[in-house]
Amino acid sequence: MSKFSQQSAMKLPTYLLWLKSRSLLSLSLGLISVISTISPVFSAPNRNLDREETCDILVAGGGLAGAATAYEGLRAGRTVCMTEITDWVGGQISSQGTSALDERETQRSLLFYPRGYLELRRRIKEHYGRLNPGGCWVSYSCFMPYDGHKILFEVLQDAAKIGNGKLKWFPNTVIKELEITPAVAGNAVGGQQIKSAIAISHKPAPNTPPINTETLSKTIEDAYRYENSARFNKTIIRFIPKPRQTPPSQTKKGADWYVVDATETGELIGLADVPYRLGIDPRSPLEPSSGSPRGDAYCTQGFTYTFAMEATKEPQQQQQPSFYQQYAPYYSYELQRLASFPLVFSYRQIRSMKPDEPRPADPKQFPIYPGDISMQNWTWGNDYRPGSSQDNLIYSREQLAANGQLQPGGWMGGLRTETLRRGEENAKGFFYWLVAGTTDSQLGNGVKKPYPNNRFLSGLDSPMGTVHGLSKYPYMREGRRIIGRPSLSQSQGFTVWEVDMSRTNFKDSFYRQNLSAEDYRNLWLNLGGLNAPALAVGSQSVENTKSRSRATIYPDAVGIGHYAIDFHPCMTNSPPEAPGNTEREGTRKGQGQAYPFQIPLRAMIPQKIDNMLVAGKSIAVSHTAAAAYRVHSFEWSAGAAAGITAAFSLENGIIPYELVDELPSREPNLEVLQLRLQQNANPIAFPGTSIFNSSWQNWK
Repeated sequence: MSKFSQQSAMKLPTYLLWLKSRSLLSLSLGLISVISTISPVFSAPNRNLDREETCDILVAGGGLAGAATAYEGLRAGRTVCMTEITDWVGGQISSQGTSALDERETQRSLLFYPRGYLELRRRIKEHYGRLNPGGCWVSYSCFMPYDGHKILFEVLQDAAKIGNGKLKWFPNTVIKELEITPAVAGNAVGGQQIKSAIAISHKPAPNTPPINTETLSKTIEDAYRYENSARFNKTIIRFIPKPRQTPPSQTKKGADWYVVDATETGELIGLADVPYRLGIDPRSPLEPSSGSPRGDAYCTQGFTYTFAMEATKEPQQQQQPSFYQQYAPYYSYELQRLASFPLVFSYRQIRSMKPDEPRPADPKQFPIYPGDISMQNWTWGNDYRPGSSQDNLIYSREQLAANGQLQPGGWMGGLRTETLRRGEENAKGFFYWLVAGTTDSQLGNGVKKPYPNNRFLSGLDSPMGTVHGLSKYPYMREGRRIIGRPSLSQSQGFTVWEVDMSRTNFKDSFYRQNLSAEDYRNLWLNLGGLNAPALAVGSQSVENTKSRSRATIYPDAVGIGHYAIDFHPCMTNSPPEAPGNTEREGTRKGQGQAYPFQIPLRAMIPQKIDNMLVAGKSIAVSHTAAAAYRVHSFEWSAGAAAGITAAFSLENGIIPYELVDELPSREPNLEVLQLRLQQNANPIAFPGTSIFNSSWQNWK
């Protein structure tokens, strides 16, 4: 915003003045107070370091966003260090067990994806001889989680060979502390840099069971402690930038390295204490469908421990878990049209014994053969959906401060262990309900019948690769979401909002009834597109203003995504499995179709720290937008953008914020970066994207 002083802003047209002020609607005073007292984390390890590792790009989190960051960094010839709390790369397609690619028909039919994602799809098809070896009906590709890890790791190894890069892979490793330079006087939103990161890597202690024997809730706290334990031996690693190759007199400005938060919950965001949001945003003209007028940091989307089950020829002896009755009041097919075991089994079927056999049109009629394997990820099943300060999974900033995790050396991952444990029990109980249950919490008696010819798959050679049979890490739909740096249109911090991508009919009476007259008018100023200037100057009424039929087009677009706004909302009461519990009222209001959308670079740049980028679900998006900005191809696109942006910034001696700080004025370096993304087959806009194009009817 350096070109937009108070004096120059007074000369802007009325419409741009309104754009500058729209940000005042974006945050509640409560959220502002949460981030106003933040302080950097200065740290030193509590025990001696075991070794140092150097890299150009440090990626925290080996999910799809982290893998994509590494892929493009390696293709650019960089040394990439990648840490991951589990021992598998891939996140959603492997360690989280959701190996069913969430894609939209129009985008899939065009194969309009980043090059690395296309390579991953190609290799899945090559590995199995078909793209959908499971024959599932929710996706065009359902496969084994252990193969997801194997295939993707090979993709990364080949990327290193192609680009002459170097991959340093650190499985079973967590970031414990960050060394951050002091704040720069007079610079409230930037100027600091991460100088080093201290990590803890663990492996089984002698004469103990292998990794993945115990569930995450039993091991996660141990993983974040420096000391060796009866379970783990620890290695303390300090990550630092690679030494510069040029003499000091020739060294460019910028950063020595880049640190990318690609974790599933925004761990480094919480650890570095940069401004972020959590849960539901307050209702406003930018987030008009919000289920809360004031917002709720504790109501995040549900998380899921997935598992695999195999159909058998003979009935199996099903053992009721000791905790089953606690969770049984929650389980349900949810809707009458979904009340079918074959439908649920084949929904995310990851192995089919007869993949070439034609199937009927109705999934309820799909045959199930012995040896068929299904992965379970069901809303009123193994989803666990806490929503109160007593049981929320991802600790808020106030909770982190209260339990000491913001103190030097105090970071423990930022999650509530007890809630992880309950999610694990809930998932195991859901399997028993599927095969032996006779009740349905939403549909009543007489609907659910037992299906004993199935067994729960467990063991290190099982699809999930765990002795206990659950996924190594829960599937996370939502984590901490950064608040980007102030911009012309959003002076409180950049965010992608509901109005930027939703296809909702905002003429619905709900919006006029629940927004003030001024807020309702501001809503339509956001939606008006080419009609907004006339509304802004008063020559057109709200009633006569037609909504634009596209997503917001960003001048700093660096990636793309498309998916429906899909909520798995928190429950009303605590605990989530309480008898008669309901979903939080109003949280599904914004659910529905979305336009094809873009990933702006500003959404990936946190406040305060100049050499940090955010990829995956923790970019600057609202609660509603996050419900669409979370699936497989989006994560890859965001990660690819992070990898190329980091490599580009190192090459040119600039920091990412310098690529966008003059917007909406022209940014020549940004244009060069965008050209590189496109030349490297990483799309930044969908075909036909234009403010004049209203032909998006088929993109649903």
